[in-house]
Amino acid sequence: MKTNQKILFLALNIFDSTGGIQKVCRTIAKVVNDLPNRNNQVLSLFDNLPDSNYTTPVKFRGFNGKRLRFTMRSILAGRKTSTVIISHVHLVAISVLIKLLNTQSRIIMIAHGTEVWRSLPVWKKWFIRKYMTVWTVSDYTKNRLHNLHRITRNVKTIHNSLDPFFEIPSSFQKPGYLLKKYNLNPDQPVLLTICRQNKHEHDKGYNEVIKTIPRLLEDFPNLRYLLCGAIDDVEKGRIMRIVIKNKLQQYISLTGFIDQRELTDHYLLADSFILPSKKEGFGLVFIEAAACGCQIISGNADGSAEALLQGKLGTMVNPSNLEELYKSIHGTLLQKQTLKDKKNLQRLILQSFGFSSYQNKIKAALST
Repeated sequence: MKTNQKILFLALNIFDSTGGIQKVCRTIAKVVNDLPNRNNQVLSLFDNLPDSNYTTPVKFRGFNGKRLRFTMRSILAGRKTSTVIISHVHLVAISVLIKLLNTQSRIIMIAHGTEVWRSLPVWKKWFIRKYMTVWTVSDYTKNRLHNLHRITRNVKTIHNSLDPFFEIPSSFQKPGYLLKKYNLNPDQPVLLTICRQNKHEHDKGYNEVIKTIPRLLEDFPNLRYLLCGAIDDVEKGRIMRIVIKNKLQQYISLTGFIDQRELTDHYLLADSFILPSKKEGFGLVFIEAAACGCQIISGNADGSAEALLQGKLGTMVNPSNLEELYKSIHGTLLQKQTLKDKKNLQRLILQSFGFSSYQNKIKAALST
């Protein structure tokens, strides 16, 4: 990579909200911050202040939702920048303006998943095909771009990595404070799902997991299912009605948002992490769970397979097949992991999706 290459990274939000895209943006912000050019910049539309672990205040500016100011500053910065990376397809319009004023600029778009799987305006597809490089987080998303939008030129897959500050456990005991918080005993089997839950998105697979619980209780009568993640009121009400109707209140807990400081401990609490999703562009939660030595069950119909290294890190199931899902959960609960199993999972994930490896891949991609 040329050491004098100036990078401008444009994002919708990085620090003020949570989710898979935001985690990817934090990691990229860290990569951009650590590159040698001191004039590299990170601009974020909806953020206010940066997290200094990822980027310095000198290189970062947040616009607190002020769209016009963000747009103008992005264009002015882009005029003097050799390489512009945008975090989302919604920022293509700003890229067009930058390209008009700086024809030599290189524009790179990160394609995560569902945001590029849906219909795109003709002008946007034309501009991406003709003028942009695309980094997809999985081959699955790369293939969707090809099949849906005929975007094939300058498309490269760079799999996501663990957050550079994700807490990697050195031991694998279930955290005592969480056992107490959820009223669990150390030998009690625990299933864990972590995902955003909202009224518009029912493809994460937790509905199907809930359907398997009554049958699983026949062999695991003290089973507990922790469904974690930010949840809106409508979806919470819908799920609780199902739970109450099936008399599962003592077996299923909706925990709400999990703070980053407690994330590793929740993975350690689980005997099996389950997200049989149909719409994962990649699935950062899978590699986080594996880094904590947790058994994993994913869907096999999206980018999840790549996060699971095609099954090396866990079990992939047809997310629409309840019987297959039930048998997989039942099997993981029967199969007790050894300390060696957990350490092997962690070692494999760090080798495959560690931050330093990701950093090198980004540097190499910027050089081509």
